[in-house]
Amino acid sequence: MRLTKQEERMLDGEMGEVAQRSFRLLVRLGEIYGADRMIPVGSVQVAGVSYKSIGDPGLDFLEDIARKGARVKVLTYLNPAGMDMESWKEIGFPEKFARKQIRVMKAFGKMGIVVTATCTPYLAGNLPRFGESIAWSESSAVSFSNSVIGARTNREGGPSALAAAICGVTPNYGLHLDKNRKPDMVIEVGADLEFNSDYGALGYHVGKLVKNKIPYFRGLKNPNTDQLKALGAAMAASGAVALYHAEGLTPEARDHDVSGLERISVGKKELKATYEKLNTGETPDIVILGCPHASLREISALADKLAGKKLKRPVWICTSRVMKEAADRMGFVKTIEKAGGRVVADTCMVVSPIEEMGFGTTGVNSGKAANYLPGFCNQKVVFHSVDELVKRCLE
Repeated sequence: MRLTKQEERMLDGEMGEVAQRSFRLLVRLGEIYGADRMIPVGSVQVAGVSYKSIGDPGLDFLEDIARKGARVKVLTYLNPAGMDMESWKEIGFPEKFARKQIRVMKAFGKMGIVVTATCTPYLAGNLPRFGESIAWSESSAVSFSNSVIGARTNREGGPSALAAAICGVTPNYGLHLDKNRKPDMVIEVGADLEFNSDYGALGYHVGKLVKNKIPYFRGLKNPNTDQLKALGAAMAASGAVALYHAEGLTPEARDHDVSGLERISVGKKELKATYEKLNTGETPDIVILGCPHASLREISALADKLAGKKLKRPVWICTSRVMKEAADRMGFVKTIEKAGGRVVADTCMVVSPIEEMGFGTTGVNSGKAANYLPGFCNQKVVFHSVDELVKRCLE
């Protein structure tokens, strides 16, 4: 790779041990994938934030580099933590876990990272522009930024994203290059999709089929951004889809001729089979929405469904701290809490220790959560639309 003089100085250790180690990681990554140079990044989103995910080795690493003077050069956000950082005790997160999670967040904060823990940074003040190179790591955020916004990022690991934040650059390979953003196959959608869960089911099914390729969707009928978010998140979880195009909807779809590509049809039959496959439980102990983190529209919709009602089972909706504060000002939080639900910030069901909190069956409307919960949290899953899940909690 061609390095600038400043990058050579970083590699030689003139900017400190942590910067040198971080840049070595980026150089090695670039060598593996044939990058010609480093490119500046506009922002970073770092995964590996929940203590459940990184454990003591990750905590020790973060505290060590923070102590050695690690500082980020660009706007950097965090992936969800393992608990609500303000209301963890009230909600019932284990205190031993909480103490370690607080140390994780303090280490990140010491590096100059914005300690907003969310998988939807684009809803919380970190919105890249079209065509901008970034280094994000959470799979659904990568999918949304590449596909719906048209920014450019590879699916970074936690260490490589943190290294990019410290160095301000990332290797120029993969989805940063025009040639690697072309669709590989066309998905003809022949079913009407009404709920976010329908888009999650579609994404789960397609992700299993295409794995890490780039699908081009035809037949999606005016989905909103929450539904596109659900679609991309499920594909990123069941496969490894970091970019998709949707005809007439996403900004780069018009740039591609798909006339000669393989075509796959998905209809009611496939979606019904996906719902059946993802449903491994019967009666939820708890319903948790917001994977990826809920928008203000999704919180508002839940408040409308719960207004004047009383829940017989707990319902959480997970979101960023920014969205929770906006929902609180609008009165949505009060409405949800009055019904017996909770708006939970900073975390989600996948990275929190819900299996230690007495829950064994979780109801979700997220294809991503339905994919991860059995393995990550030892949960049986009830996968349905938000309407059906709320109905079950009111019965």
